[in-house]
Amino acid sequence: MDTREVNQYSPLTLAFLGDSVYEQLVRERLVLDANMPVGKLHLNAVKRVCANYQSKAFDAISPVLTEEEMLILKRGRNATGNTVPKSSNPVEYRRATAVECLFGYLYLKGEKERIQELFNIIWDISIK
Repeated sequence: MDTREVNQYSPLTLAFLGDSVYEQLVRERLVLDANMPVGKLHLNAVKRVCANYQSKAFDAISPVLTEEEMLILKRGRNATGNTVPKSSNPVEYRRATAVECLFGYLYLKGEKERIQELFNIIWDISIK
C-alpha cells in the first residue's frame, strides 16, 4: 500500500495489526534464541509485549525515526478509545499503542526491513 492508503486507517486499527506484528517478532526471536519449555517462552514473551516494556520502546526508537514515522507514532499515542488495563497506567498504555500503531503502519507499507531495524533496537532494552 502507498502512504495515502495506509493513512486512511485509524491509529487504533493500525495498532490492532501492529500488536500482532510485534508479538510475532518477539515470539520468533525467543524461539530462535533458545529452545526452552513453552511456559518459559510465554513468560519471556509477556515481559516484552506488556505496555511498560513497549513504553520504553517508544523512547528507544524515537531518536532514529524519520519525520513520517514520528508523525505516525504521535498519531498512535494520541488515539482515543483505549481502555487501560489494570496492569498499566494511561501514559504507558498510550505510548505502547503508539509503537503498535507504527508497526502496523510500516507493515501495511511493506517496510519489513525497517520493522526489523526498529525491533532490533527494542529487543536490546533490558527487562526488569
